[in-house]
Amino acid sequence: MAEDRLQIPSDKNEFHSREIELLLSSYEHWTGEPLIIAEHAKGQLGLTLWESPVAVVSHNTLADPIFWYGNKTALRLFEMTWEEFTTLPSRLSAESGLQEDRERLLSEVRANGFSKNYRGVRVSKTGRRFQIEDAVVWNILNPDGVYCGQAAAFGKWNFLDGGNK
Repeated sequence: MAEDRLQIPSDKNEFHSREIELLLSSYEHWTGEPLIIAEHAKGQLGLTLWESPVAVVSHNTLADPIFWYGNKTALRLFEMTWEEFTTLPSRLSAESGLQEDRERLLSEVRANGFSKNYRGVRVSKTGRRFQIEDAVVWNILNPDGVYCGQAAAFGKWNFLDGGNK
């Protein structure tokens, strides 16, 4: 994605709005529904997604994909800074014993475009485990329809050491 992706989303980089538009248009392409209702965003889709209570993450197309986006909710869940998260291979968000299940899901999404109702365990930087529920995972396409990564959104999770959201 763009060079400024290395900078935390802010007014200075328009909250990565160009990349967010791809993420959102791809979501709507696959699911037929908007992730964000545009009239509520009032022209500020990047800021709206950054502040959303729904966790949203995405990774690139490298052989070992790296996260290129995580909104505030995702960063809190994973207990990471923007800089830490956007240099993390996405496979490391799942426990080592669960990475095979995660890869199976991502292969299914690559083949079918998206998957709804995904459920899986993820782990934060400090080792805190949480079960994500009802996640949507989808392929990100550029305006020419070329695959350029995958994203996930989920608004429900349960901490496995107690505490719920």
